[in-house]
Amino acid sequence: MRPIDSQTRVVFLQHPREARVPVSTCRMAHLSLPNSELHIGLGAEGNARLEQIARAPGTAVLFPGEGAVEVGQLQTPPTALVVVDGTWSTARKLVERSALLRSLPRVALNPDKPGNYRIRREPADHCLATIEAVAQVLEKLERAPGRFTPMLAAFDRMVEMQLGHVQSGLGQSRHARLRQRNSPRRDFALPLKDNAHRLVIVSAEANGWPVEARVPGRAELLQWLSLKPATGERWSPLLAPRRPLAPLVPAHLGVSVEQVLAGDPVPHFLEQWRAFRRDHVLVTWGRYTRDLLEMEGEGPGEFLDLKHISSQVLFRSSGGVEQLASRLGLTVASEARAVRRLLAMQAVTQALITGEFQQRVRAVDAHLSP
Repeated sequence: MRPIDSQTRVVFLQHPREARVPVSTCRMAHLSLPNSELHIGLGAEGNARLEQIARAPGTAVLFPGEGAVEVGQLQTPPTALVVVDGTWSTARKLVERSALLRSLPRVALNPDKPGNYRIRREPADHCLATIEAVAQVLEKLERAPGRFTPMLAAFDRMVEMQLGHVQSGLGQSRHARLRQRNSPRRDFALPLKDNAHRLVIVSAEANGWPVEARVPGRAELLQWLSLKPATGERWSPLLAPRRPLAPLVPAHLGVSVEQVLAGDPVPHFLEQWRAFRRDHVLVTWGRYTRDLLEMEGEGPGEFLDLKHISSQVLFRSSGGVEQLASRLGLTVASEARAVRRLLAMQAVTQALITGEFQQRVRAVDAHLSP
């Protein structure tokens, strides 16, 4: 790494999913710039430091769009530059769903040359890795051509190392992975079977508003549903909302507005959750539930993704858990959406552990075959 001082304070806002990507360059850029800070979240709201920066005069956001000024045409450079890190889709949502970020002046960059991020496919030639975009923007803002180029040395080295690994033949090819996946000797449900006595199935509902509603704040955990299949023990608390309650939420949860408003504060919920979970392994359906838990300040710890395991056994996308359970004839009855999803996860988990899942898949496939 080559730390380089900058006059501009760079404030990185990284989407939680991007924080888990091993080759993400946002952290690399942050470590290269002493005058920078890194925040992980889904917006500026709820983060006191980000709110302070966003409301301060002289702050801008690096993001293209209507009203954005090309960095080379700025008369006065910003004192703080918010850089949103994520895929183009997630980064766009971060900006659009945050009233504070939407209110900031936008700075755009027309790159001098295509990027070097050859290990990831960019949607267009003008798209750059975060560290490349920041280096070019700072050189133009501070009228210092070449000054920040050395911070790309570690990035370029990482790209070459990854490409070299692939070309050496040591990295397993996509076709080899498919052959391994289709091997009848591999039991994809084995992690569930090995941990059957200490699984805790979890699902969650959020207090989320549509983007067009322009309600401040971000989606927040509102209902937590957990079930230990080995004992049948269940724990399903409600959390008190920290932002205005979305109109359809009580109906989705199958509870009254009064029950939601009387929910637990977040610290009490986390304390109770740690006591309930103990050393159990979380079973989630995809990433959404884990993302909600992490946004409340709790890491998911040891977990298994039931959606991924089901897809591996099926050799195709599993779709939604309720649809999957129905397709396999695993009956689940409940009026509340959240509870219905939890019970569907329990049915799928149990079927995978006992081998019934695989038997039902073969029966369904045989029935559909011409």
